[in-house]
Amino acid sequence: MAIDFTLNAQQQALQKAARDFAEQVLTKVKPAIAGLARPEERFFATRPLYRQMVKAGYFAALIPREYGGGGATTVDLTLAAEEFARVDVNLPTTLLSSGLALKPLMLYGTDAQKRRFFGDFLKPEHDYVASFAFTEEQGGANLECPDPSAGIQTFARREGDEWIISGRKSHPTNGGGWDGKGAHLYAVLCRTDPSKPPLESSAIIMVPGDAEGIEVTGYIDTLGHRATCSPHIAFNEVRVPVENLVGRPGQGTAICKRCFSWTGALIGGICTGIMRAAFDCAYEFAKTDKRAGTVPIIDHPTVGYQLVDLRIRIEASRYLAWKASHYIDTTDYRGEELGIMAKIHCSESCVQAVYDAMRIVGVTSYSDRMPLAGLMQEALAFPIYDGGNMGVRRRWLYEMLKTPDYNPLAAAQGVA
Repeated sequence: MAIDFTLNAQQQALQKAARDFAEQVLTKVKPAIAGLARPEERFFATRPLYRQMVKAGYFAALIPREYGGGGATTVDLTLAAEEFARVDVNLPTTLLSSGLALKPLMLYGTDAQKRRFFGDFLKPEHDYVASFAFTEEQGGANLECPDPSAGIQTFARREGDEWIISGRKSHPTNGGGWDGKGAHLYAVLCRTDPSKPPLESSAIIMVPGDAEGIEVTGYIDTLGHRATCSPHIAFNEVRVPVENLVGRPGQGTAICKRCFSWTGALIGGICTGIMRAAFDCAYEFAKTDKRAGTVPIIDHPTVGYQLVDLRIRIEASRYLAWKASHYIDTTDYRGEELGIMAKIHCSESCVQAVYDAMRIVGVTSYSDRMPLAGLMQEALAFPIYDGGNMGVRRRWLYEMLKTPDYNPLAAAQGVA
């Protein structure tokens, strides 16, 4: 059977619906947050728009059909993510970060856990957000550190029928919740035994946001992604039932890698959307502005060649994101390699693409008269968040390359 990248009728309809939603709803994000100085205020201001996203079915799409959700594939979500991000990156981040927090349940949770935790998110009137509490306050999570005294420093100890969680996390997207008191649900990366290294003791425990001892201690103000929620969270002796553990102790690392490979593919789509916005701006400028010359600047090969390079980056990133998404879907999330590659390649291509668009326009691009400087602020986050390309993503891929049974053709052949 021939390789076919043609979208079917359902995918084309989804793509158009996402494009229309972005134009009708996501265009309102920037006006909604204009003039708001504090990061949490900007996040809170998007709540009515987020409700529209939920009402349109985009949250339900994250949850499998057998549990009452829409059961969207990773390919479907990547198609929508590109259309959303071309207009706004904030609400898609809120939505997909909630999906990331639910992903451990989807991949490793029991039937009882799924039915227990998914229910609230399927209520038609809900506007809940979930949060993956992954990054430690001092920086990364360092999942493979062999020294028990380093790496993950959030711990869960068992007392009877409860886990008691203590630790501090930074950058848990959505972690502050809509009221500043916490998300509706957290997936917390922790360790269950301080004497054992993370590979033996790391775990994911689901923590309801109303559990006593959760404290939002502050917010991080970011240069881009201005209406996303990036708080500091303290878990102060937070008690949850033992059945909130997803999988078993020692599986936390594997769970994280699979979940973040999923987001890697989605970020590929998001970055493609940002690149499209940058290209559209530079292309229109090149066709209409003469820069005090006699012809539009697109008539100059130096400009035309840069536009060509922009188009190449967009198409290469789009199809890598599609392939990574398809690979994840068809290997039951075991195809982690391409998710990592999509995150690295598309995020770094995005920064370069926006920079090239700015070079085409010139110094005017570095002002509020055009969207390009704002797009650059958005783009700069992609290589360093969601598992930074240097500290996390390349390391994970490097570890894969060192395994004795690594097959460099696996992704091309569609096997994992």
